[in-house]
Parts: sequence; structure tokens; C-alpha cells
Amino acid sequence: MATLKDISNIEDIKLMVDTFYDNIRKDDLLGPIFNDKLQDRWPVHLQKMYGFWQTILFDVRAYSGTPFPPHKQLPVDKTHFDRWIQIFNASIDTLFAGEVTEEAKMRATNMAFMFNHKIEYFRNAENSTKL
Repeated sequence: MATLKDISNIEDIKLMVDTFYDNIRKDDLLGPIFNDKLQDRWPVHLQKMYGFWQTILFDVRAYSGTPFPPHKQLPVDKTHFDRWIQIFNASIDTLFAGEVTEEAKMRATNMAFMFNHKIEYFRNAENSTKL
């Protein structure tokens, strides 16, 4: 078996992102949500994700913006974020291994936890004002 290399450049990030989102699009739980939200804007989203991960992993200022707001209104809960992490880790583990790869998995897990927490917080706040 060949030894997997670590994520080390923008081409690796593109491969990671493209592979991950190919798997997301095929997933029964997450695919319909992403495909409905993005429709024909997948190329723009993928480009944004290349910059996002380049910024996160290589400290290159390739992404600016706030990643949470576009996710705030999605019809998702912990089940969706757990699946997202499962697919992310499985996708990345087939391609890469090493310190940066582990950093990417840790950052993705932390992000999923934070997004889920914030979405639940906003939903609870909205629901309590409707009472």
C-alpha cells in the first residue's frame, strides 16, 4: 500500500475539497440540502472553499468573509453535522495523512460543533420570542 502524503499545497486543497463535496452531493441526507441551496452555484462555492481551507491550513489570506451566516437558516441539526464530519474525515483519509491532514480534520470537527451550537442557539432564541 502506498503511503499517503500530507496536504501541502493548493492543488491538495482542491483535491480535498472536490472529493469531499463530490461525496456530499451523493449523500442521501446532505446531498439534497446542498444541491437545493447551491443549485448551479457549485463552482463559486468550491472556489470559496479552496480559499477558505488555504487560509485555515496555510495562513494564506485567500478567504475573507464570515462562514456562518449562509448556514444559519439551513434545515439542519446535529445529525447533519455528524454526517458532514463523517464524510469529511472519510474523504480526507482516503487521500492524505499527516500533521496538516489532522489539523484539517480537527478544524472541520470544531467548525461543525460550533455551527450546530450556533444554529440551535438562534432557533431557540427565535422560538422563545414566538411564545
